[in-house]
Amino acid sequence: MTHNPSSKDKDLTQLTDKTIHIIGPRRLQNELMVSFLERETSAKYTTSQDVRHVTARDDKNISQPKLILLDCLEKDLDTYLSELESSGENTLHRHLVALFNVSPGLGIEEKALRMGIRGFFYDQDPLERFPKGLQAMFNGEIWASRGIMTKAILEHRDTGIAPKKDETILTSREMEILTMITVGARNEDIANKLFISPNTVKTHIYNIFKKINVPNRLQAALWAAKHL
Repeated sequence: MTHNPSSKDKDLTQLTDKTIHIIGPRRLQNELMVSFLERETSAKYTTSQDVRHVTARDDKNISQPKLILLDCLEKDLDTYLSELESSGENTLHRHLVALFNVSPGLGIEEKALRMGIRGFFYDQDPLERFPKGLQAMFNGEIWASRGIMTKAILEHRDTGIAPKKDETILTSREMEILTMITVGARNEDIANKLFISPNTVKTHIYNIFKKINVPNRLQAALWAAKHL
């Protein structure tokens, strides 16, 4: 679910064949950003000033999700969400969407996460932090602090209606892994803690998502907050 931005990632070159679109009005700055990321990763990058230009040329048969980075320095979250909705495509479900140049203290993270945003890069974050965050999101993780994730989960639980008795059957090992996901553990952390391989962790997580009918770690954590 969450990824600790200060933790060490082993391989940042696993972005081969991934596509990342950087959306924002400051063309020169974004082109410089692309130049840096192309040196650090093996992904394909494009820039545009309007997110609708990206969604309009979506390949309906695309098998690999792309990642869309939205520049929040001159546009707010609601404006971007309106543009995504007006594109006529369920972009937040079809692709990964993250925000950059976010101003700390605005308090938009919880709303953004509930809407399906996968990560945040702040206006004072160094560019060196981006490759780790991009890799984490393509790995199915959410690039946000544990504090933000905890707040989002607690708010969801506190404002939600009490759930009906759930008949989903999770094994004891799946329950254990789901609990670790809820507190922000990465696959690597779970594997080390349980003395199992990362591939085994991935298999368990796939089975958990399928059983509780959720698409990602955040939704799994929100499910757990209501049902466990």
